[in-house]
Amino acid sequence: MAKLKCGDYGFECDFVAEGEMEKVIDDFRAHTDGKHGIDYSKEAVMQFLLRKQGI
Repeated sequence: MAKLKCGDYGFECDFVAEGEMEKVIDDFRAHTDGKHGIDYSKEAVMQFLLRKQGI
């Protein structure tokens, strides 16, 4: 299971995306675009996940 916390990426925000990798990527991208005005690419969010997992 994948998990990304908005607060881990410099935002003062409690949002957490959790679940299957594709869903986490889509949810995190939708949240950061809608709430913070940042449109991360799928590749960038995938890198966040891979780094967090130490890959």
